[in-house]
Amino acid sequence: MVTVASVVVAVGSATGVVSALDGGRPAEDATSLVTPSPGLGPSSGGPAPSRASAVPSGPASPRPSADPSPSVRPSRTAAAPALLYRHPDSQVRDWVDTHPGDARRAVIASRIADRPAAVWFADFTPSTISGRVRAVTSAAAARGRVPVLVPYAIPQRDCGGASEGGAPDLAAYDGWIDGIAAGLGSGEVVVVLEPDSVAESDCLGEAARADRFASLARAGRVLKAANPRARVYYDAGNSDWNPPGRQAALLRRAGAASPASSDGVFTNVSNFNRTSDEITYARRVLSALGGPAGLGAVIDTSRNGSGPAAGGAWCDPPGRRIGEAPTLSTGEAGIDAYLWVKPPGESDGCRGAAGTFSAEYAYELAR
Repeated sequence: MVTVASVVVAVGSATGVVSALDGGRPAEDATSLVTPSPGLGPSSGGPAPSRASAVPSGPASPRPSADPSPSVRPSRTAAAPALLYRHPDSQVRDWVDTHPGDARRAVIASRIADRPAAVWFADFTPSTISGRVRAVTSAAAARGRVPVLVPYAIPQRDCGGASEGGAPDLAAYDGWIDGIAAGLGSGEVVVVLEPDSVAESDCLGEAARADRFASLARAGRVLKAANPRARVYYDAGNSDWNPPGRQAALLRRAGAASPASSDGVFTNVSNFNRTSDEITYARRVLSALGGPAGLGAVIDTSRNGSGPAAGGAWCDPPGRRIGEAPTLSTGEAGIDAYLWVKPPGESDGCRGAAGTFSAEYAYELAR
């Protein structure tokens, strides 16, 4: 069976609760270049990036109970939550700024454009990557905020599917990661490392998969060595993809159980699965993963407020809503953050070109 998604690459902003709200737009000289979003669609040979309304590539795992595993630690940020950073360079912000008279503007501005979201780095540009990352991290640090970065350039990205691309080989990728590490600075930063790189690895031969996992483990080590306050999370797919035990076994090979590489896992990127299902799944993955008690999970809640669409519709399905607001204080054991990794309103390809902003879709999600 195949899965479908809509991982976007452009820098975005997203809705958050008051505790995550950035009080104003940073100076324009803090912006980084926006990279175009890759076109995405159904994969022919297996899961594609954290697919929206994903269908598993193998047998679906049974719905786990909502009870947390006894081994799951409390949320790391419950005592002293930090504020997430809203980067100003986004398609939704551009739309809001250029449509002052649009009747949808107030809703889109207040519930999407004024809120924090991940910043994607998906174009393989070794010569500029350090500076672009530094522009984001330094602006965030100046405001006392925590940025969320998404490196997305692993070779054979999307297994040659609609969002194919990335570095030409793993040696080049390792150098690109070194460039990202050089721009991290010393402030707290969350890194969502390579969506789908672990869950969607079945298309690779065993040797190629082992090499990919070695590079991912190295990436985590390099990022955390460069900035000890960097929190690096690895790809756990989502609750409708691999069963928790199988996903944990893959993650272990990719370095996700090592505190030198990893702070835990992420789930539901560009997906619609309900947060309650992802919490239970993430806890089961973490329990099966082993590793130190400090490992946690972050969940993409950018479009899951209404759950999956009927029939597994994945391409800008109607009736979806924004989910839990981005925050680093979830109150859930083992769940470090709810993040808006997929910027709400950026199309899967049905309400506009894939990765482009659709005001119609953003308004529908935010109402």
